Amino acid sequence: MKLTEKEKLLLKDLKTAEQLCIDKYNEYMGKATDKKLKNIFSSIKSKEEEHLKTVQKIMDGKTVTVNSGAKAKNSNSNSSSIKATQGLSEKDKKYNAYLCQDALSTEKYVSATYNTSVFEFAQPKLRNVLNHIQKEEQEHGLKIYQYMSANNMMG
Repeated sequence: MKLTEKEKLLLKDLKTAEQLCIDKYNEYMGKATDKKLKNIFSSIKSKEEEHLKTVQKIMDGKTVTVNSGAKAKNSNSNSSSIKATQGLSEKDKKYNAYLCQDALSTEKYVSATYNTSVFEFAQPKLRNVLNHIQKEEQEHGLKIYQYMSANNMMG
């Protein structure tokens, strides 16, 4: 599979963004003061690691496929069951909100980068793979948003 120079540059940006996400979620898992939030960050970090591997495979010219949609639907249903955490101090809640805001901003950026890539790639198969990853990035944002909403961290 031959990639254009533009596609190679976009993949390099995606690789850097995915590595940044992994590093942030790894750090945030240790800093979050709520076990529920730690678990959300851990779950998202695992998906980001999968994304990084996929991007690297594309860069290496290897064939990539999209995972089944059942997995994505399953993660969506899990995120809708997020309940408020009781007993957090205001200081802890404020700090967790900061971590969530930063993670949400990062997810917005990464999703936008995938969106651009979907439109810039010539091969339909690769466009589909990148579109699938973008949808998963949006799901990450949804999980974070739902956690924030359940814990009155919005606004």
